[in-house]
Amino acid sequence: MQKVDEPAGGKRKIAKHRRVPFSVVASVLWIVLVVVVALLANQVAPYQYTALDLPNRLASLFHPQHLLGTDELGRDVLSRLIYSVRISVLVALGATLISASFGTAMGFAAAHFRGRTEQLILMLADFQAAMPFLILSLSVLAFFGNALPLFIGLMGLYGWERYARIARGLAIAASAQGYAGAVRQLGASPQRVYLKHILPNISSTIIVSMTLTFPEIILLESSLSFLGLGVQPPMTSLGNMVGYGREYMTGAPWIMFAPAALIVATTLSISLLGDWLRDRLDKELR
Repeated sequence: MQKVDEPAGGKRKIAKHRRVPFSVVASVLWIVLVVVVALLANQVAPYQYTALDLPNRLASLFHPQHLLGTDELGRDVLSRLIYSVRISVLVALGATLISASFGTAMGFAAAHFRGRTEQLILMLADFQAAMPFLILSLSVLAFFGNALPLFIGLMGLYGWERYARIARGLAIAASAQGYAGAVRQLGASPQRVYLKHILPNISSTIIVSMTLTFPEIILLESSLSFLGLGVQPPMTSLGNMVGYGREYMTGAPWIMFAPAALIVATTLSISLLGDWLRDRLDKELR
């Protein structure tokens, strides 16, 4: 039996559909570079981020000893940038994982118990969405202080209501399908049903939501550090560098523009990757 060849137009259409855009490839490469630099900050940084070089304070770009110049205390901007990436990525990653875990658990609880429990969780989610998180963060940090674990935990409350709504809706839809009911009839506990069967089926949506929340937390951390209530000295973060560099924007703009450019590039890369993953994993869009 002779095999019918697929039309050339159809092959070109499939190849075009599977082709990864250049912007996504560049975004992935940039994210990988940022993660590697964050992990190997001690080996990659030319100086300690607290090392002072007073004779070369406010050195300009492409200085023989300081590629990105120095700040007002003679600290190497490139070294501080590398260590700042580590802190900012640590805060954003920890906060994103906390937010996704807590929100998904609340969504599953609302889908399982229903009734008053569901109404209470949805009410808390509506309150979280209505409250300006920046004002809430400023109040908490001003009252309790800003230790790094507390700061990461506070950032972990950002966006949990999105995960709660997504997990609740998808869990209710999955529970109505046959496989969830069949597993229950076999005697599986609710915990096993949600963690072993429902969660893997909705994990793609949760992961996409995490890629969209991650850059928002980076920007939020930068805003709080810029206002002086985020990461505190002697530690450094991208927002911290922007906050201290604004005073020298006219005489030494590289102090502020270097971390600002890194924030823009990182958040843009993660957002582009998140949009592409959403389009690839969403069956309706495909």
